[in-house]
Parts: sequence; C-alpha cells; structure tokens
Amino acid sequence: MGKKKKRYIEDIKVRKSNKKITGSRWGTALIFIFLCVTGVFMIFPIYYAVVQSFKPIEELFVFPPKLYVLHPTGKNYSDMIKVATSLWVPLSRYIFNSVFVSIVVTVTNVFVCCCAAFVLSKCKFPGNAFFNKLIVTALLFTSSATWIIQFLVMATMGIIDTYWALILPSIATPMGLFLMRQSMSTIHDSMIEAAKVDGAGLFRICWQVVVPNQKPAIMTLIIFAFQDAWNKQSGTIIYSEELKTLPTIMQQIAATGIARQGVTFATSVILMLPPLIVFLIAQSNVMETMANSGIKD
Repeated sequence: MGKKKKRYIEDIKVRKSNKKITGSRWGTALIFIFLCVTGVFMIFPIYYAVVQSFKPIEELFVFPPKLYVLHPTGKNYSDMIKVATSLWVPLSRYIFNSVFVSIVVTVTNVFVCCCAAFVLSKCKFPGNAFFNKLIVTALLFTSSATWIIQFLVMATMGIIDTYWALILPSIATPMGLFLMRQSMSTIHDSMIEAAKVDGAGLFRICWQVVVPNQKPAIMTLIIFAFQDAWNKQSGTIIYSEELKTLPTIMQQIAATGIARQGVTFATSVILMLPPLIVFLIAQSNVMETMANSGIKD
C-alpha cells in the first residue's frame, strides 16, 4: 500500500507539472500573437507609404484604398528629383543643411545631457531636488506649448534666420536629460569615490568612468535627438532659401497641389530613411534595459 500511495502522489505531481507547462505554452502563444499584431500595426504606416509612393496618380484616389499596387511606377520619385533640382537653390544645399543641423544637434545634445545628468544624479548641491523636479515637470510640456516663448527669446537674441535658430533650442531636451539622469543613477557611488581618491576631477569622472557605462542610454538618446533634428520644420524661423532644410522644402513641394500627391508619398519615404538607418545601427544597444546599463556592486 505504501508503494501504491507513493506512485499515486507522483502521478498527481506529474499531472500538475504538465498542466503548468501547457499553461505556460498557451501564455507564450498568446504573447506571441499579441506581439505579432502590435508589430503589424507599427509597420503598417511604413508599408502603406512605400506602396503609395509607387502608385500612379489614378490609383492614389481610388476608394476604398488598395493596399497593393496594380501598375507600379517610379515616376513619383523621378518627378520629385525633377522638381527639387529645378529650384532656386541646388538640392545638395538642402541636404547639406539637414545633415549639418542633425549631426550638430545630436552631438551637442548628447554632450550637454550627459554633463547635466551627471551633475544632477551624482553631485549634491543646493537646489538639486528642485532641478530634478523641474525636469520631470518639463516633460509635461511639448515643443508646441513653449514655441511662442522660444521664438521671442530667439528674436531677442537675433538668431532668427540663422543656423543657430535650428540648433540652440534642441541642444538640451527634458526627455534626453531625464533619460540620462535615470541611467546614470544606476552607477554606484563607490566607483565615483574611488576615482576621487585617485585624484580625478568631476569632468574626468563623468567622461572616463560614468559615460563609458551608459552606452545603451546614449544610443537611445542619439536616436531621439537625430530623429527630432532631421524631421524639424524650419519654415517659421528660416526665411533664406539657402538655409532651409530638406524636410521643409519637401513639404513645400508636396503642398503645391493634388497632382503631386505621389511626390508627397515619395518624399515621406525618402525622409524616413536616415532615422531608420540610425535606428538599425543603434538597435543592438537600445534593446538592453536601462536597469542593466550601469555597473552595480
């Protein structure tokens, strides 16, 4: 009887474990389905823009809209190039403006956010708590809410219609500063104290001890900063044609009439490429969680 009872108990345990495994498999399957559906919704706008860019004008206004191309054509891209090359300023100038502004904004944004985040997260000074709360509060306000104040400040400084009007407002952002501060807070204070004992100053500690351990956060910040700078419209603060960026001039071309709606979609595809390339380069680092971005004891 003792052996039969033990076997019976073992059988019950095996059945329970099988139920757990089966339940976990169903849970995994549901999560997989949910992620697939979410991925389809996220990639659909990109797919639709690409499909629309290859449609001839007579297919663009078909209702209900089709998710495929009946007669693919590259005329929209050729028309976009023809229109862009026939402007007063060469197309290469607009490309240079966008690339120059995007690179400068990205580099300066990373530098300023890293320095400020290090001070806020690892240095104690009067008003530290106030400034940290101020950053969190600033996250509530979009650029549209503060645009009038920014314009008045730039007008007072006399930087309207210059490169500075595109660069200065984007050098420091609340999101970038908050992201780097949260990431740097994972670095243990013992590392900083050890560096101070060795005679290192704050600037050296920041860039030789803390920043090298923030690669995932920095790559995420680069994606945000580059995307924001690349897609920024400059029509309200830049009036000289030779200083306008590529998104601004492309928007002007797309707004010329219904006949150029194909050019609009071709333009959107072209403008999506640089941020997409930056993301593909940085995605391996972004996939790491911010909790594991620093060295812990």
